[in-house]
Amino acid sequence: MESAAPLEKPGVVLLADNEQPREAVPLSGLDAAQNPVQIYLGDEHPRKRSTRSKWAIVLISSTAAHVVTAGSGIYTLSYDQFKDEWGTSREVSTLGLSLYTLAMGLGPLVIAPLSEFYGRRIIGLCSLVLYLIWLIPCALARNIETELVGRFFTGAAGSAFLSVAGGTVGDVFEPSQLQTPMLVYSTIGFLGPDVGPMIGGVIAQYTTWRWSFYVLMICTAILLALFYFFSPETYAPVLLRWKIERLQKETGPDINVDQKPRSIVRAVLTSCTRPFQLLVLDPMVTCLCILTAFTLGIQYLLFGGFTYVFETVYHFELWQIGLTFLGIAVGAFVAMAMDPFWRRYREKQVKNNNGISEPEYRLPTVAFGALCLPISLFWFGWTSRSSVHWIVPILGTVPFGIGGLFVYSGVWTFLVEAYPIYAASALGANAFTRLVSASAFPLFGVQMFERMGIGWAASLLGFLTLVAAPFPFIFIRYGKRLRGLSRFAKS
Repeated sequence: MESAAPLEKPGVVLLADNEQPREAVPLSGLDAAQNPVQIYLGDEHPRKRSTRSKWAIVLISSTAAHVVTAGSGIYTLSYDQFKDEWGTSREVSTLGLSLYTLAMGLGPLVIAPLSEFYGRRIIGLCSLVLYLIWLIPCALARNIETELVGRFFTGAAGSAFLSVAGGTVGDVFEPSQLQTPMLVYSTIGFLGPDVGPMIGGVIAQYTTWRWSFYVLMICTAILLALFYFFSPETYAPVLLRWKIERLQKETGPDINVDQKPRSIVRAVLTSCTRPFQLLVLDPMVTCLCILTAFTLGIQYLLFGGFTYVFETVYHFELWQIGLTFLGIAVGAFVAMAMDPFWRRYREKQVKNNNGISEPEYRLPTVAFGALCLPISLFWFGWTSRSSVHWIVPILGTVPFGIGGLFVYSGVWTFLVEAYPIYAASALGANAFTRLVSASAFPLFGVQMFERMGIGWAASLLGFLTLVAAPFPFIFIRYGKRLRGLSRFAKS
């Protein structure tokens, strides 16, 4: 999070977040400059909640992020139904996926700063309500134009959980406890684009495409109820402002501290511009964003790629094509199972560095994951032939699930640690590049497989990931020096 400008008032002292008091507020009859009264959140701090409550909050927000990302691909196996009903081409139908994903990338630029003004809870509730509302025209559309407009605004409404949910994890857990809940959040979100086609394939096989959106509406309504009853506000500065406002009512006008950031317009403008400053001016942000953009773009391109391969080569039905995404999902769970090893490896690095942690210690998992991606794509591409059993190319996608999860979670954690003051902007830059890539790649995926052949098309994608694979290795060695030269990073 970018740090807010300090309050320019006598007797107001900015103190540490966490267990420490956040503000000192002058009371009537005291010398405000010399006798500030410290206001603590105390037991009201979200990190003081019970472990059960913390995990309930994290799982609800993570599941909301999962539903939103699953919504991106849940209808991708229904393109033939669109063609039969509206006469649309595959390319036009794919625009529904691209517009949804593009909106998910643009939305957080505006929504993230709003959560700093109004808190996580109200943004989450509004997001779920708007997401549910915009699913209605998607489900009831009578032409492709209505469908495409509905898809864009549905993606924009749901995008809040791509920024707010990650912040919620950090709100309720201490930094030392963050790795496991952040991995759970990353895994649940990562699985969304793969679970979507699994469900959508069964729906497209046995009923109308409209049920894809009915299912999303049911899930969203359940999540809205869970979020309303079990997900309280978790953003500490907002909770503190509410406490000060209560004290103002009880004590009178002598407490005069405004906790709100000074200008919401300025905050939104900063949120929309600073990510691009980081992308242009900081080589580490640029290179790591390229790596994650290629990873997610290819993951979304495989919506069409899997359909082409398993329909053309193995003559699968739609519900079977959806299940081919299980390979990536299995890979994600394998990556989760490997987490204790990488945690011990990082602890050993910290110990060898006299107990001092460096952001670069988060990058070995990224380097390992970056190597898994091309291996997976070459394996998948050159084993997808009728003479090879269909399980072999599906097994080839398991390393993609391992690599994708390690790349995402490692890069996100590195950006937060290396750019603590500008973490929101660094993550915003990463989200924007990832989702713009994810919106563009599906538009040419099937055509590429048709014209280049499966083996060479998958190899081209593998070579793209190979181009970006050296980045984490370079930053493991030279990252600290580059941070010293950066105007944004922690040196």
